Amino acid sequence: MRVAVLGGGAWGTAVAKHVARRHPCLLWARDSALVADLRSQGENARYLPGYPLGGLKLTADLTEAVNFVGANGLILLASPMSALRPMLSQLAPLRAPETPVYWLCKGVERETGLLAHQVAAQVLVDQPVGVLSGPSFAQEVAQGLPFALVAASTDRRGQARVVAALHHGACRLYTSEDVVGVELAGAVKNVIAIAAGSSDGLALGLNARAALITRGLAEMTRLGLALGASAETFVGLAGIGDLMLTCTGDLSRNRRVGFALAQGHSLEDAVAALGHVAEGVKTTVAVRELARIHAIDMPIVEAVYAVLFEKISVRAVVEALLARESRPETR
Repeated sequence: MRVAVLGGGAWGTAVAKHVARRHPCLLWARDSALVADLRSQGENARYLPGYPLGGLKLTADLTEAVNFVGANGLILLASPMSALRPMLSQLAPLRAPETPVYWLCKGVERETGLLAHQVAAQVLVDQPVGVLSGPSFAQEVAQGLPFALVAASTDRRGQARVVAALHHGACRLYTSEDVVGVELAGAVKNVIAIAAGSSDGLALGLNARAALITRGLAEMTRLGLALGASAETFVGLAGIGDLMLTCTGDLSRNRRVGFALAQGHSLEDAVAALGHVAEGVKTTVAVRELARIHAIDMPIVEAVYAVLFEKISVRAVVEALLARESRPETR
């Protein structure tokens, strides 16, 4: 089976490297200069330095990438959430209708408040699509260390192709039909990771971090249930698995943003220092709006929003969270 990974960032490159260990794989990047660098250097020195690309095919031509896959292959979309709609729109007239498209981005479309599958439903009507999510740092995937993902879709045939493409070597792939839960978990965990990073930046301790993760999971689950997700999803790979990794791992971009904010850096400087996209910043706005629309109490999300966009200090929002009245844990 042939697979095209669309997106030349760290995650797209890492996933393409994994797929290429078993299947013919092509990595597409929008920036032709980046593709030229990948060819000449044999690695993605800009986004994932130190990991040889091996036998990966490379192109900046989207039509070439789609033709490479054909009707019997698979397209994995590794763009940021903000690029999902335009990428799907570009793909729509090029790909065979039966070719599954799975996205790896995690977030909510800021302008509309839509999850990724809702965006896809507007662009690729009645097409085989799905989402890949789970605890997975690009550097470790590129290194060949073990990792696990969940592929969520209601299309069994497309799921089978994703399993064939990824379930080998260091990767264990699980399947789910709860697209809403998997997507929402992947979005909200980035917001909670900013909070966890801020807690660590203030040196509030491991107890505080554990409490933030646990209460963040409760917020994520409440919103998910309101949107029709399954509670089981939030105690799985896309939920608590990805949440724990993103809140505790030093490779987490969103955690690093929170840490920098607690250290007194501006949001602009914190994001610029990453050199990558931190999805949690934009996602905070959309998740907060979703929570308000559905009347779901999400105090940690509100606190992160206050720090990011209302310029309230991290210490002040921590004090506000600690001052909240006691309540039953399940509410």
